Amino acid sequence: MAKNSKLVYSTDAGRICPECGAAEHAGKCDTSGQVLGDGKVRIQRETKGRKGAGVTLITGVPLAEKELKVLAKALKKKCGVGGAVKKGIIEMQGDQREVCLKALSGKGWDVKLAGG
Repeated sequence: MAKNSKLVYSTDAGRICPECGAAEHAGKCDTSGQVLGDGKVRIQRETKGRKGAGVTLITGVPLAEKELKVLAKALKKKCGVGGAVKKGIIEMQGDQREVCLKALSGKGWDVKLAGG
């Protein structure tokens, strides 16, 4: 059997959904419960491609998309800045690393400042 082949039928469940690997279902796959990140929360400042304007990026948060948006909203409110959640990364305007480090350290995650 080739390494890139996917299971399409199981004697236990019947047909298998090629996208999520669960038993075949009608409609789209439910990917809202998938957790992104590796559990090591990294907080970094980035200016690349932003015409010198710095943003704080928070990556690796082990939360699903909905919980990530709630966390981002709370952090933005605490810092008093704007921002967004894009592809599992929280972006906040300005250099908010220290405030975010204090806020996320109490959550039980491995939080560290990244990138010099």
